[in-house]
Amino acid sequence: MKNLLAVCLLFLSFATLAQQEDHGHSHGRKIVFPDIPDYRTLKCDFHIHTVFSDGNVWPSIRVEEALRDGLDAIAMTEHLEYQPHGADIPHPDRNRSYEIASQFAKAFELIVISGVEITRRMPPGHHNAIFVEDANKIMMEDSLEAFREANRQGAFVFWNHPNWVAQRSDGIAQLEDMHRLLIREKLLHGIEVANDVTYSDEAFQLAIENDLVVIGTSDIHGLIDWQFKVAEGGHRPITLVFASERTEEAIEEAVKAGRTVAWFNNLLVGKPEYLGPLLKSSLKVSKSSYLGTSQIAVVSIENNSDANFLLRNLSDFKFHNHGDVIEIPTHQTVDLQVKTLVDLKEFSMVFEVLNALTAANTHPELTLEIRMED
Repeated sequence: MKNLLAVCLLFLSFATLAQQEDHGHSHGRKIVFPDIPDYRTLKCDFHIHTVFSDGNVWPSIRVEEALRDGLDAIAMTEHLEYQPHGADIPHPDRNRSYEIASQFAKAFELIVISGVEITRRMPPGHHNAIFVEDANKIMMEDSLEAFREANRQGAFVFWNHPNWVAQRSDGIAQLEDMHRLLIREKLLHGIEVANDVTYSDEAFQLAIENDLVVIGTSDIHGLIDWQFKVAEGGHRPITLVFASERTEEAIEEAVKAGRTVAWFNNLLVGKPEYLGPLLKSSLKVSKSSYLGTSQIAVVSIENNSDANFLLRNLSDFKFHNHGDVIEIPTHQTVDLQVKTLVDLKEFSMVFEVLNALTAANTHPELTLEIRMED
């Protein structure tokens, strides 16, 4: 009877997922980004809460939400010290949320990573440790020792919401002496540039200046759909991880190597060595030819990603059917009519990608090579 009940529950879960997939393009609501040369692009959310700390849902719901979003991996990161539901859900084992989620996820293609949130006043503030072996051993009074224990377990540690107004009334992320010590001792490895509904230019600058890995997370406590208005076209903030394969081990290697880009509110944030290849894989010239006997080239640009690209033309060429700022909607193709003035066999166009950042207030450039068809 128990086995039959389990099968029924799995069937209902699949049926529910199938009914809720339609969300505006051919991929449904699943988040889609192309692979880049040598690496697979994996969609990950490394900051998630359930009723086992201060979240509002059971761990299995987080798995179901991740499946609906087409994620490859999630990390269960309950607060170690903050347990507001303790009277109703007393649990001395801080690994329990991960155990429930990972067991439930075995029926699906989702990687669940063990993690914790080290919850302290500023400094040092809140930090996540993921790829941990035993969350319980990280529960200790001394903050520095908690970081050292996480690192003894081989964890990847990142600073959560460094711009959080509850700990930074001005909303400006900046290092304290404690953070400098953690960085110096290689106990702190990454920083959230995007968390929930906020983005921090200052946090991104700290990542660049201190060689910290760029992270974007949902930090979800309620429901993904409500928090990020998915039905209206919104999306959860995630970290795109460029890994050699779709395994937990490969994700860990890639994150520790810093091969990440954050995606937040249609904004792509990352260091140029990883954001650049992602842009080139996302936007392709699918065809190009002259319009009749004119010197107007029709160039079709195809968007292979879930990002809605906004491009500013930096080329000498002007458009016949657009201004200098163009939009390439997600998973669509836009035809640009380019006034070349003379017949050209090939030429290049340079764009500033306005919905992407490679440093604070710095948009990357993308060059598209165009070869005219006969």
